[in-house]
Amino acid sequence: MMTTIEPVPALTPNGIPKRQGRSFADGLRNALPKIVLAPSFAVILVFVYGFILWTIYLSFTTSRIMPVYKWGGFDAYFRLWSQPNWYVAMQNLAIFGILYIGICIAIGLFIAILMDQRIRAEGVLRPIFLYPMALSFVVTGTAWKWFLNPGLGLENTMHNLGWESFKFDWLVNPKMAIYTVVIAGVWQASGFVMAMFLAGLRGIDGEIVKAAQIDGASTVSIYRRIIIPLLRPVFLSAFIVLAHMAIKSYDLVIALTGGGPGNATELPSTFMYSYTFTRNQMAVGSASAVMMLMGITAIIVPYLYSELREKQS
Repeated sequence: MMTTIEPVPALTPNGIPKRQGRSFADGLRNALPKIVLAPSFAVILVFVYGFILWTIYLSFTTSRIMPVYKWGGFDAYFRLWSQPNWYVAMQNLAIFGILYIGICIAIGLFIAILMDQRIRAEGVLRPIFLYPMALSFVVTGTAWKWFLNPGLGLENTMHNLGWESFKFDWLVNPKMAIYTVVIAGVWQASGFVMAMFLAGLRGIDGEIVKAAQIDGASTVSIYRRIIIPLLRPVFLSAFIVLAHMAIKSYDLVIALTGGGPGNATELPSTFMYSYTFTRNQMAVGSASAVMMLMGITAIIVPYLYSELREKQS
């Protein structure tokens, strides 16, 4: 006759058998992060990605004042690309985007290099440069509108000081108005770009720089051949952020110029709002929003691809 030996349960220091398996408290502890994030995930899923899909669908309908779910094919896209204002908006976006991104990166990198010299006033200057980014685009646009207004701001001040020949009427000049948007945008975003580059500079191994200095490399050569190439990820990140901000710029333009004079500062974002809510062309406005989404996607997807490829290699 064979006897079976039952395993002796593990005991706690007090002689009480330990509970086998995970307890309810352990399961709740592991599920707590998912429970906390679930409402936010649901809201994002519905009000971001859900409305993106809804907008894409509306762009293929015959919607005008109100959403109409009658299939219209690519008619809204044909009407969009037949609008002269859309071409003006795309041209203005090209001017604004190129200057905005280029100047912000140049100024941000230059200030970051100066700040990286461990100057005494760094603790004071850094918040000053970052402060504009804390302001909303509406505040920035309104402030620069007052400053650039020929009858109230810079031009009027120069005239009152005796410089009667001074003229700066870009805000009301159709050919120059888009550049006032560039000025306001650069003023607000340059400090943020500076912070990105400064973080990148502080993350570079100092031994590499010291080795180059021992080899007799000049400061310009060190920055050109060593430091700036090492900042490639920062350049890419700054480009992505600034390009995204440029494409979706709306409140800055509305507060500064209102899209005018005429349509001189029309951007795709203001075009989309105008055709959707003012001109009652919801399908055309949705089509322009989809084109903006495609522009942002064309920028972000290559960035994500390069990041994932670098992590895998």
